[in-house]
Amino acid sequence: MAHLDLEEQEQLDQLKHFWNTWGNLITWGLIALLTAYAAWNGWQYWRRSQGVQAAALYEQVEQAARAGDLTRLERAFADIKDKAGSAVYAQQAGLLAAKVLFEKEKPDAAKAALEWVAAKSEDSGLRTIARLRLAAILADAKSWDAALAQLAGDVPASFAPLVADRKGDIYNLQSKKQEAIAEYRKALAGLDARADYRRLVEVKLIALGVNPGAAAQAAGPEAKT
Repeated sequence: MAHLDLEEQEQLDQLKHFWNTWGNLITWGLIALLTAYAAWNGWQYWRRSQGVQAAALYEQVEQAARAGDLTRLERAFADIKDKAGSAVYAQQAGLLAAKVLFEKEKPDAAKAALEWVAAKSEDSGLRTIARLRLAAILADAKSWDAALAQLAGDVPASFAPLVADRKGDIYNLQSKKQEAIAEYRKALAGLDARADYRRLVEVKLIALGVNPGAAAQAAGPEAKT
């Protein structure tokens, strides 16, 4: 029995030595692990609550837009930017607010909303939509270089024909016929043959004296490179 007690004491001493050596490290490691787990759960909860809040705030923007109440619209948009600016709902609210503001002849406010979406959104599609609409507002103000700058750089493949078409419009407004034709050809080559939008691009080419069928063939090899 004494031998057993001695053996137990030796094990206890070894355990104490181990804990004295590694105890703090293990404790801090567990704390770090638990903290990370709690932070992850907290982040998920925050994301969910942010989503619910953003949806409610977007509804306020939408209601103001339907009513055509610009004061309420701008206040609701400022609110969603302040409280849920990173949510997709906020960027969608920016696009909606910009549309209404432009229609109500407030181009500077519309431009500011679109610039915010283009800078803030993590969604490449929403960023491209904002840039396309910004280009249209800038072109309307005859700020040609600034409009084209909005359309520079990479865009999602599905938006490439729309970007080319908008570039064609800007060149056409500047009476740069050949540049406009080149961009319309790119747009035509990228659009599905059954797309209704394709008809509009064809009309633009016809207005510039270009056969749309020949234009599509000419753009074909270029579109594949």
